[in-house]
Amino acid sequence: MSLPPIIDVFLHVDKHLRHLIGDYGTTTYAILFAVIFCETGLVFLPFLPGDSLLFAAGALSAPEAEGGPSLNVAVVFGLLTVAAIIGDSVNYSIGKYLGPTLHEKGKLPFVKKRHLEKTEKFYEKYGARALVLARFVPIVRTFAPFVAGVGKMDYARFMKFNVTGAVAWAAICTFAGYFFGGMKVVQKNFELVILAIIFISILPIVITYFRERSAARREAETPSA
Repeated sequence: MSLPPIIDVFLHVDKHLRHLIGDYGTTTYAILFAVIFCETGLVFLPFLPGDSLLFAAGALSAPEAEGGPSLNVAVVFGLLTVAAIIGDSVNYSIGKYLGPTLHEKGKLPFVKKRHLEKTEKFYEKYGARALVLARFVPIVRTFAPFVAGVGKMDYARFMKFNVTGAVAWAAICTFAGYFFGGMKVVQKNFELVILAIIFISILPIVITYFRERSAARREAETPSA
């Protein structure tokens, strides 16, 4: 039974990346740049691989990689950090200049009006945590800069967190792949490793969901004065 294409790409991102390198050589760097830019920069493409792609690129840069290193880890880290920074900046601009208009026309069903009204205050209070930690959460990292733009968060403040989050995200994911991806046990169980990465990435969302649900239940059960 064959897997849907998007799931197959996620679970076998290392194999697809090897094929890209074999077919396109150094042009693969440009392809990686484009994927990370689109995932972080285009609010309607949140489902592209991010964490797993960085990990796989790092793994294929390791000296212990099967067949030897196919990529340069320094180039991967530097290039994809820049892609993430530029992507978030573009996403912020889309949110700032087009977000309100698109929402008024009903073309942003995933963003509720009451959330937009609270965005500016939310980012003023939780900006660092929201933008830096959001880098490590699939889908959320695509929406975070967009919503920051809609809320007209101060650009200098946004860029500080944008750069910090991009460097941390690219470094952790890429060098994790570089140092662990070359291990035989990881190479033989790459699908499980990718699933573990995805699970760890979405764990904050799951925890937050159940915390909010529990808080709402307690509030509903508390008798009013």
